[in-house]
Amino acid sequence: MQRKLTKKEQEIMELFWDRGPMFVRELLDCYEDPKPALTTLSTMVRILEQKGFMAHKAFGTAHQYFPLLTREEYKKRSLTSLISDYFENSYLKAVSALVKEEKITVEELKDLIAQIEAGKEG
Repeated sequence: MQRKLTKKEQEIMELFWDRGPMFVRELLDCYEDPKPALTTLSTMVRILEQKGFMAHKAFGTAHQYFPLLTREEYKKRSLTSLISDYFENSYLKAVSALVKEEKITVEELKDLIAQIEAGKEG
């Protein structure tokens, strides 16, 4: 299975995650004008299927597509991949980089640790 979605692929996956199984024509209805071409969407959905992100159920000659993983599973896998690729598989190095780049303060990190120790999620 492909590890990362392109921006357009993720846009399509978000629609499926939000709305559930759809035919390509239903997917097209999710877009505002100017809508993409039906053939373009159909091609992109088939690519997502080839990459292992989607599957389909046949209804005669029409296919209803559905995601093979949840949004949460994709996020978790993406984070794991990011940590592996850029931080030598070390979550500690990733958090350290966030602190060093001032994306999270030491106080916020302490608060997070306190929440975790108290059994809460942040």
